[in-house]
Amino acid sequence: MEMKALKIGKYTIEKPIVQGGMGVGISWDRLAGSVSREGGLGVISGVGTGVYHNREFSHRVVATRPYEAENFYSRDALFEIFRNARAICGDKPLACNILYASSEYDRIVKDACEAGANIIITGAGLPLTMPEAAKDYPDVALVPIVSTAKALKILCKRWQKTHNRLPDAVIVEGPLSGGHQGFKYDECFLPENQLEAILPPVVEEAKNWGNMPVIAAGGIWDHNDIMKMLELGADGVQMGTRFIGTFECDAHDNFKKVILAAGEDDIKLLKSPVGYPARGVITNLQKLIEKGEAPKVACISNCVTPCNRGEEAKAVGYCIADRLTDAYDGNEELGLFFTGSNGYRLKELISVEELMNKLMNGEE
Repeated sequence: MEMKALKIGKYTIEKPIVQGGMGVGISWDRLAGSVSREGGLGVISGVGTGVYHNREFSHRVVATRPYEAENFYSRDALFEIFRNARAICGDKPLACNILYASSEYDRIVKDACEAGANIIITGAGLPLTMPEAAKDYPDVALVPIVSTAKALKILCKRWQKTHNRLPDAVIVEGPLSGGHQGFKYDECFLPENQLEAILPPVVEEAKNWGNMPVIAAGGIWDHNDIMKMLELGADGVQMGTRFIGTFECDAHDNFKKVILAAGEDDIKLLKSPVGYPARGVITNLQKLIEKGEAPKVACISNCVTPCNRGEEAKAVGYCIADRLTDAYDGNEELGLFFTGSNGYRLKELISVEELMNKLMNGEE
């Protein structure tokens, strides 16, 4: 097997490595711009842009929190992030990851398209209405994230019926990824739901819908893992956690410190107001939640629709927007630090250029 360029819609990604979109503020202009510059696909997270550059682009802030979805998902900040990323990577393809669970999803997709995204990636729910959100931007490639071949089939049927359109590529994500999972808690541990098991059926299903590239994600660490996924039929891979360990990663130094210090047993599946488990590092926050002493849920930002204006947040004991923002700010006491299952293997920071060379050439 050899690594070939990845074609997504009208865009060619020189190296078949997609950097995972990590919010809040883990993959913004510096990381995404650097990955695209080095020939991969840099992905800007569309989550929580209102906290970018010390809330400069959030037009209303309450107690340091962007007020309502219009400010938490700041259009002005997203435009600035894309401008800064373009200054790094030029006209190479850039993507934006937008959670389907986001409040004002359609508006955020339009903002990203207008800001200069070439590709939109969406997970955190099956994005059945994704083509509607992007209907005015035919040149923008659409890439949904699925966890099963059945989900891809349902999605393709719907897209074809409603918009006579199919995905330009599909990402199949296994349950070892960082952040939110596509399976319920117990399902994440079943052998039949691991990436090696769910990838081949998705590859076969994709063939039923034409020449759709399949991108494997979740727990991929090095060159050998990439080659294994290609041998199983993938056309490329998405990797998030590995890019946290780069100088260019937009995360706060304290965020990187927490991940670098984490042991294997410190990384667990956590309850989330989104309704599905999320993988991250056990820190002081989880201890406070267990004791019922975490900060009060106020739902200032109205970040995701499944939370039902803070009702689900109260049920699990914390507001995800506030705690991810605290992690972005470097607050080790109250922050929520997402990482994939391999996060404990990060022991030092390297440049994006060096990491891409290692992934392509097989150096550990």
